[in-house]
Amino acid sequence: MARTTGTFGSVERLSGGHYRARYTGPDGRRYKAPTTFLAVKDARAWLALRQADIIKGEWMPPTAAPKVDNKLLFRTYSRTWLNNRRVRGEPLKVRTREHYQWLLDEHLLPAFGALPVSAITSDDVRAWHDTMSKGTPTARSHAYGLLNAIMNTAVSDGKAALSPCVIRGAGTSRRVKKIRPATLPELETLTTAMPAPYQAMILIASWCALRFGELTELRRRDVELTTRVERGRDGTEITIHEGVVHVERAVVRAEGGFVVGDPKSDAGTRDVAVPPHLVPVLQVHLDTHVAASADALLFPAAHGGHLAPATLYRQFYKARAAASRTDLRFHDLRHSGAVLAAQTGATLAELMARLGHSTPQAAMRYQHAAQGRDRQIAAALSKLAVGH
Repeated sequence: MARTTGTFGSVERLSGGHYRARYTGPDGRRYKAPTTFLAVKDARAWLALRQADIIKGEWMPPTAAPKVDNKLLFRTYSRTWLNNRRVRGEPLKVRTREHYQWLLDEHLLPAFGALPVSAITSDDVRAWHDTMSKGTPTARSHAYGLLNAIMNTAVSDGKAALSPCVIRGAGTSRRVKKIRPATLPELETLTTAMPAPYQAMILIASWCALRFGELTELRRRDVELTTRVERGRDGTEITIHEGVVHVERAVVRAEGGFVVGDPKSDAGTRDVAVPPHLVPVLQVHLDTHVAASADALLFPAAHGGHLAPATLYRQFYKARAAASRTDLRFHDLRHSGAVLAAQTGATLAELMARLGHSTPQAAMRYQHAAQGRDRQIAAALSKLAVGH
């Protein structure tokens, strides 16, 4: 038997080709995994989980671990998990819950639904993962991430001895389609090709980088525009345009209709400075296409309610064809806005704050963004337009 040691515990290769993991617990006693592993990395992953438990103070001797329920099926437990799932103490958002249910129905339940939670092995997960289409990396990684979350909770609940999700990097994906930002001439063509009530929507999506759900929930009270005239040192009059869009809500279309809630993340609630060259255009839009009420939607549907994605896309597809950019998705306009902002010299922290991104890596950076810097970024964006 060959034995290898690492920073925590040891792994030995058995005569049959399997691997056994051992470690020394905080009590000074030697423990081994309740099962053997087909690969060294699986054994190492199990050891890493035990080490994490020790570091967090959650480790228990195996003899004190609760007995698993060998009859609890994955389909039953996953339904309970979804119903009880909370994020920062709050129930799942409607679209998130629907997305999880879709992943379960399409990808997880067909493979694991009839299996007891405690009987799902790393071999089962690896075989399932290998059969999933590599042409849909996002769905593949989301499905694995959901399975991993469910199984980790099952371990915590005593429904499984250990999580079978040990495939490194399976919860992340690489983008298949590389986004090509729209150029300024393309944005100009795209905007003019749209019906008048939606032209300002294209501009805000592009230059302010708002999400579709944020745009379609914007109301008159969320927009502040000011125009004033100042005299320069030489006595000439200078017109100053300033504007800000308050992003405080977003709307999503669910099975039961439109649902208004918070933006996608905590960082999504933000104030976005409007590039000065857009202020007059946005003011005309308010005067021409928006009702006088403070609650009036900026971009309503013909019936006055929220605009459905399909309704906008019918017009957007025609406009992008006019710009010779049939590859451009509406959400790509947000990416274009990020690239334009980056060209002004904005830091990563400032970009995260402007875009409303919230990730563990970026959170430590964007929180340091200076509040006044966003207006400077907006002014620099207008210089790009004037230069064009």
